[in-house]
Amino acid sequence: MPIQTIKWKNNSIRIIDQRKLPLEYKVMTCRNIKDVCRAIKTLSVRGAPAIGVAAAFGVFLGVKDLNAKSRREFEKKFSKVCDYIGSSRPTAVNLFNALERMKKVLALHPQVDTEQLKKLLLKEAFAIFNEDKISCRKMGDFGARLIKNNSRLLTICNAGALATVDYGTALGVMYSAKKAGKKFSVYACETRPLLQGARLTAWELTKAKIPTTLICDNMAATVIKQKRIDAIFTGADRIAANGDTANKIGTYNLAILAKYHKVPFYVVAPFSTFDLSIASGRQIPIEERHEDEVTHIAGRRVAAFGVKVFNPAFDVTDHNLITAIITERGIIRPSFKKNIKKLS
Repeated sequence: MPIQTIKWKNNSIRIIDQRKLPLEYKVMTCRNIKDVCRAIKTLSVRGAPAIGVAAAFGVFLGVKDLNAKSRREFEKKFSKVCDYIGSSRPTAVNLFNALERMKKVLALHPQVDTEQLKKLLLKEAFAIFNEDKISCRKMGDFGARLIKNNSRLLTICNAGALATVDYGTALGVMYSAKKAGKKFSVYACETRPLLQGARLTAWELTKAKIPTTLICDNMAATVIKQKRIDAIFTGADRIAANGDTANKIGTYNLAILAKYHKVPFYVVAPFSTFDLSIASGRQIPIEERHEDEVTHIAGRRVAAFGVKVFNPAFDVTDHNLITAIITERGIIRPSFKKNIKKLS
């Protein structure tokens, strides 16, 4: 179900402000690099693919008004722009892959003047934007084959259109299955602390008229044990060379439960989410976010004053807990290290 999460219009990025959903649908405008970084940090835009696209357009916004006296001066300021955007969030590798692609534009055009470079950078940002749309639909078609009629599925966080340009990774599989005429239902984990499952995934799936049941995170074990779940689909923020996968905190819990109860556990992510420079998930940086996300709900404090808080935004699921990784190039099964390398 296409939902235009990110648009480029009038030299600015238009994004759905995901902090407001589902109670309010609001489109915010990012006109400069500070707006983009603020949107990424505050989760106005979130989801690894969407963050990568926003970062790419953010680079262009950061340099479009530069009046550099020389190519060298432009390159120095460009490097600072990339570093600034790169500091916004540490775990989602799509952000850094997008920045590397923008840097490569300069490397491949050493003789081009600065005004032409700006045009090439915007062209590359659009390429990243359009590739996301295409890859999500390819992943959807590959993954839809794994959904049988009358299946009961489980997902966590939001890996839908709101996490990408307009279609989704894990939820994109469900949209493609629905388009193919398959009947199925979905259990959505609420996904504390920021309730992306309750606020965003439930909003998307109900809009798509897919039967959806919302559960608290700590209900997942009981739901799986009672044999209500036929498969689990999740997104990813970074995948190591051996298949270890970082995703929203709580994903590892589901993977362990799936292994114990012999339920297929599928990760859905484009190759822009793979980080083949790291051997395993032990090298993935895990973002720790502000304690207010745990102590407060919808701006209201619910926790005791003075309590300490541990708030990692992601966890890492070991590759041996994953049944398959669905990508735009095909479905990857164990041995992940060997088969990821084949498709990369």
